[in-house]
Amino acid sequence: MTPAARCSAAIDVLDRVLSGTPAEQALTNWGRASRFAGSGDRNAVRDLVYDALRCRRSYAALGGAETGRGLMLGALRAAGTDPATLFTGEGHAPPPVAEGEAGRAPEAAEALDLPDWLLPQLTGSLGEDLAAVAHALRQRAPVFLRVNLRRGTVVQAMAALQAEGITAQPHTLADTALMVTDGARKVQTSQAYLSGLVELQDAASQAVVAALPLRDGMRVLDHCAGGGGKTLAMAARAQLSLFAHDAAPARMRDLPARATRAGVRVTLTGAPETLAPFDLILADAPCSGSGSWRRDPQGKWALTPERLVQILAVQDAILDRLAPLLAPGGVLAFATCSLLRVENEDRITAFLLRNPAWQLHSEHRFTPLTGGDGFFLAQLVQTQA
Repeated sequence: MTPAARCSAAIDVLDRVLSGTPAEQALTNWGRASRFAGSGDRNAVRDLVYDALRCRRSYAALGGAETGRGLMLGALRAAGTDPATLFTGEGHAPPPVAEGEAGRAPEAAEALDLPDWLLPQLTGSLGEDLAAVAHALRQRAPVFLRVNLRRGTVVQAMAALQAEGITAQPHTLADTALMVTDGARKVQTSQAYLSGLVELQDAASQAVVAALPLRDGMRVLDHCAGGGGKTLAMAARAQLSLFAHDAAPARMRDLPARATRAGVRVTLTGAPETLAPFDLILADAPCSGSGSWRRDPQGKWALTPERLVQILAVQDAILDRLAPLLAPGGVLAFATCSLLRVENEDRITAFLLRNPAWQLHSEHRFTPLTGGDGFFLAQLVQTQA
């Protein structure tokens, strides 16, 4: 495919996404219907689509419309490329640029590629870092791997990856974190991955687990386990009696196979109350996902004020549900992949006001400026029975 044909394909996929189709589904459908497209073409179109979704508001302004065509016009102008070089109408190229497609310079929240209604909250949460974080969220996220210390060392993992044409280097956020600098698309078919030596996991997510006071013999519950990334990361750090729960059990369907591959044991449970008490509970709670919007840019545009209010209520309910399940001296760890204070510090403050027998033991905040995704972690302990 020529660059112009790839642009046309991205326009088609973006129009489907803008009409409500999830990006991955739209890309998959396009790929199945476009057997002529090789792997390089599919990867290139995917990159064009996700870059446009990350920069949806600014590209729409520059391109003159919030359509697939407008976003691709905006992408070219943002890169300093004259759209007329690709929008020729020849062959599989998009039709030439029309007189009414001049576009304009993005303003305020548009320039930051943020929703208008969230700008005040993000400003209050990030302060002087707002512009830098917003810029980071407009970029493609690095690919990070977690070295499974049950299977080998960081040095051994780097060597195994290198032997398969994948270059990775340690990252300062966590002692198990590797950032892939070349060959990222080979990772999931590599022997290092298939053997459980490495797992795909963001560096800040690894740092959250590294901050937990895990010790051999502890009974640990990962309450909002999802796919089990943090479950497996905890299992690799200590000999634990480890339990995983999720409100949507289907999210954990791959966890048993992943645990076997990683060489660890995890017990899935739908009723954690029956297994209490626990020495440590990690609640990686449902949230806006604002810290990981560069990986899931559709989430940025799908979030509404009403949905955020619902999320806050769920977070409060999770904390209240879990507090009674801790053993004396236990730790309740609350985490989100959010940048919003209202989902993070404010939820902890509200919990402590409802539960004066508890106190904040420690608190960590990560933003994309430290290299990984945005994350928040608070560890709570009970001061009296």
